[in-house]
Amino acid sequence: MSRKIINKIRNAVRNGNYDLTYHAVKEMAEDNLGIADIENAALHGVIARKEFDNSRGIKYIIEGLAGDQMTPVGIAGRFKETGIFLIITVYEIT
Repeated sequence: MSRKIINKIRNAVRNGNYDLTYHAVKEMAEDNLGIADIENAALHGVIARKEFDNSRGIKYIIEGLAGDQMTPVGIAGRFKETGIFLIITVYEIT
């Protein structure tokens, strides 16, 4: 099941079928991360866990590396009813 979901997330990112919340953009700036870093982490990372406590749907926590292949990055996101993958927050894993 996780392979199917990570592939769905990767396809959404590859096809530009994702969006970022204001909070995610703010966190990216604070951690000096760019879109390429987030995309790389999503495309090559793994689902570290799933959170089921959100009435809007399952939230997926993805962990991967930024574009520099050294900086660990976390992404929290979920699929909207429209099929868009919404990135709720991003952060450098310390």
